[in-house]
Amino acid sequence: MIAREDALAAFEAERFDVVVIGGGITGAGVALDAASRGYSVALVERDDYACGTSSRSSKLVHGGLRYLQNFDLGLVREALLERALMVNLAPHLVKPLPLLIPFFEGKRPDRLTGVGLNMYDVMTTERLRRRPGRRARRAEVEYEEWSPDRHRTLDGDEVVERLPALASRNPTSAYMFYDCQTDDVRLVLTALGEAERFGAVCANRCGVDGLIEDAGRAAGVRCTDTTSGRAFEIRADNVVNATGVWADQIRPEELHDEAEVPVIRPSRGTHVLLADEDLPVRSGAVIPAEGGRTVFVLPWLGRTLVGTTDKDYEGPLAHIPPDEGDIDYLLGACNEFFEIGLTGVDVVGAYAGVRPLISTGDPKKSVDISRKAELYETSSGLVTITGGKLTTWRRMGKLAVDRIVEREGREAPCRTHEIPLGQPVSVAELPEVEGVSYASRVMLTDRYGYAARDVLRLAAERRELAQPIADGRPDLLAEALFAARREQAASVGDVLLRRTRVGLVAGTAMAAPGAAGPRAVAEVLGAEWGWSGDRVEREIAAWHELAAAEGVAPGLPGGTPPRAAGESPAATEHALLPVPDGVVSR
Repeated sequence: MIAREDALAAFEAERFDVVVIGGGITGAGVALDAASRGYSVALVERDDYACGTSSRSSKLVHGGLRYLQNFDLGLVREALLERALMVNLAPHLVKPLPLLIPFFEGKRPDRLTGVGLNMYDVMTTERLRRRPGRRARRAEVEYEEWSPDRHRTLDGDEVVERLPALASRNPTSAYMFYDCQTDDVRLVLTALGEAERFGAVCANRCGVDGLIEDAGRAAGVRCTDTTSGRAFEIRADNVVNATGVWADQIRPEELHDEAEVPVIRPSRGTHVLLADEDLPVRSGAVIPAEGGRTVFVLPWLGRTLVGTTDKDYEGPLAHIPPDEGDIDYLLGACNEFFEIGLTGVDVVGAYAGVRPLISTGDPKKSVDISRKAELYETSSGLVTITGGKLTTWRRMGKLAVDRIVEREGREAPCRTHEIPLGQPVSVAELPEVEGVSYASRVMLTDRYGYAARDVLRLAAERRELAQPIADGRPDLLAEALFAARREQAASVGDVLLRRTRVGLVAGTAMAAPGAAGPRAVAEVLGAEWGWSGDRVEREIAAWHELAAAEGVAPGLPGGTPPRAAGESPAATEHALLPVPDGVVSR
């Protein structure tokens, strides 16, 4: 990405066709779509890219099996099409993940569950399968374009091989089907990078204070640079509000009164991360939880990720820590299913985020509200796109830009279905750098694709940057410098929570008093920007305050707020179908 200072200069020097408010996955999708159609695009983000919902997902790119239960077939079909497209456009970022639904005590796989998976297969494969053996090349890496295998039944030994944590329960069989997994923040940053390649100009830490109007029509936005406090304007012919759960905070009276936009109803989803040795899984698992619901247990970045919960949230949106009751709920589901004894001290990291669900006033639980994207246009010409889910981000961008194209009468078809997201690279093509492990090189290929070469170049130039940020983790200090120079990172939190994910997967270690990782990152950033010793100490202190506010380390003081008196246990996502007999042994 271009330097933030250059982006700010461009904002004031130029007039744009489109200005996008919001630097999450939806805003990135709008910017990429508009820029690739030939529009000049500016994008502003109030805080850091993907700092909201887009960094706090379940990391799944999936069709959404549970939506079949509500016969939301259109949403499932759309998501499955996007899932296959994402794997083929970004094979290093979006990867197939087998998921298992295990059975016990001699029980055969449930037929009703099989019917649901057959529907999933049909909607997945229709018009998606290409001729067998079709291959493509990007950045000198050849790979076969992906379409998923049909679901199948595994025997008990295969189940244990994929889910070693179930060995003591002697599973009888399991259904195995496929969805996909990603690093949500890297998907956002990659989409923004591609948007810039088509001419978009992006800057974080630019809060929007209001719209500029010309004869009653939106003609840009008034902004404040939150790092300096300086006010400035961005002039543009079209304004797109892609702020997710904050969408109805921009011109709320216009949205609610004029367009009769339903209130956005935030829903909190909590996730916990566990050490692999405490809950070893090689594939994902869909497991039952209290109340006939389900949660995912997934391998992710060397940890086991468990989530998600799904219940209404009414607190402040700036920092959304995991709820203590939600954490207990997730650990309880794992303990019941795997017959183990996890407690809060086993949690190595945790996070929570809120989804921008669209409430119509119907008193449905958040798990019952559709994840369908919604587009609104009001008299000022402001286009608002919200709702939706991580998987359908490209479709949401297309929906918003299609509206602009339509009202301008342009001939500008969408191209994002054919634009590669980054460039994959193989580990063998990366240079070997003294002090950088093979595991780090593998991680870099997945995280950066071809740009991993640039990270390794920094590690080769400065030996200290070849060191890991945290003991036992593959993330390198070179990534902190790369993030500062190439990805507009400005704080320790930007590096630990988003440019890398060390602040999540090793949250307890990184939030501990005196932790070495945050100090090492602060010193790298300080050397780049000429921070004084006092400034470095302030930045380290700011990280610890942020970690406490975000609740990344539930076991530490201030890590997780107490559950309110009388609050009911977390309501998690509905299961696709009733939990089959024999899934839970007691």
